[in-house]
Amino acid sequence: MLKKYAAAAALVLLAACKAENTSGEPETATTVTTGQSIQQTGTATATTTGSTGGTMSAMTPEDKEFVSDAGMDGLFEVQAGNLALQKAESAEVKSFAQRMVTDHGTANTELAQLATTKGLALPTELGGPMKDAYQHLEGLSGAAFDKAYMQHMVEGHNKDVAEFEKVSTTGGDADLKAWAGKTLPTLQQHQAQAKEISSKL
Repeated sequence: MLKKYAAAAALVLLAACKAENTSGEPETATTVTTGQSIQQTGTATATTTGSTGGTMSAMTPEDKEFVSDAGMDGLFEVQAGNLALQKAESAEVKSFAQRMVTDHGTANTELAQLATTKGLALPTELGGPMKDAYQHLEGLSGAAFDKAYMQHMVEGHNKDVAEFEKVSTTGGDADLKAWAGKTLPTLQQHQAQAKEISSKL
């Protein structure tokens, strides 16, 4: 009888241990699986953001349009500035043009890096009104070129300053807002300088 009870007790104990292992394993497995799932999600998000711009979806259509417009305007500023360095008659206009090439060249590089992280591409060629403006300047020379170039600079920077002010305060993307706010003071300096030079021509 003792042997019979001992055997029965052993079976009960074995069954209990088995039940604990059975109930314990799924919990452990679930915990590991959940942990891996979270880790994979985090990794995927980081990879997507870094390589293809996972945060692009967070940008509003207005922000995306601003990036494209700012890219086109910046491209025009550099190309028109280089043209002015060749064709301008006034030393003051040439000095301003050199500043445009330098400052907007830097801003264009920064914007291109920002656009890449958001999965966006900047324009590589002039188009629309910017192309028309450049072609207009190409057909001019001397004092006529200086006057027209500076007029384009005044109008362009009036537009740029207004747009950058808006995005720096109401933009939906934090990175874009920061870049617009950082670039704005330089554009305001350009605007004031362009108006001053234009008024003398």
